[in-house]
Amino acid sequence: MPLQGKRFRAAVQKVDRAREYPIAEAVKAVKDSAFAKFNETVDIAVRLGVDPRHADQVVRGTVVLPHGTGKTVKVLVITQGDRVKEAQAAGADHVGIEFIQKLKDGWLDCDVIVATPDVMGQLGQLGRVLGPRGLMPNPKAGTVTMDVGKAVREIKAGKIEFRVDKTGNVHAPIGKVNFTAEQLTENLTAFMDTIIRAKPASAKGHYIRSATVSSTMGPGVRLETAGYR
Repeated sequence: MPLQGKRFRAAVQKVDRAREYPIAEAVKAVKDSAFAKFNETVDIAVRLGVDPRHADQVVRGTVVLPHGTGKTVKVLVITQGDRVKEAQAAGADHVGIEFIQKLKDGWLDCDVIVATPDVMGQLGQLGRVLGPRGLMPNPKAGTVTMDVGKAVREIKAGKIEFRVDKTGNVHAPIGKVNFTAEQLTENLTAFMDTIIRAKPASAKGHYIRSATVSSTMGPGVRLETAGYR
């Protein structure tokens, strides 16, 4: 019994696995080799020359993708007072201080949580629940802020957060296969440029070791990284 399906094997034949592709060609190869019947997500995986065990080499940040991710993001804003209306006007899906209790009761119907600093004392009690799910607001990600309107608008427009994992890799979605090649190219370029700007001062040697773009079900396409080293 084959380990890989017939359609995947056919898709692999369309990609030169030994070659590193320029961004525009890599995007085209990913689109051409996508075969699933659903609208696959296009992901980027970057292997960095950092040691995440050292705090000064942890790479994290945010980037607003020019064309978004293609996913509808549900935003919860935990705040009070005048900023409730501000968050609602910006398009937040759920707003209010009462959601802290709902979260304690097990409600988790949101993708991103934005909070104002004055409520973080109460929200911090949910660290064990929100932390593992990547939902805990963080100032470095721009999700702990007094300007909740701006935060919501950026998230809805395609702002994503990235963080290096314990093996030195960064993974992120950069769109959908039904995006145009130009849209995916611009999103991927914006992401790679942001990763470069996030390089820790203590990182030595080659920073970008390798990068691979792929669709959810499709084969990986190696990205040309010479210009980023």
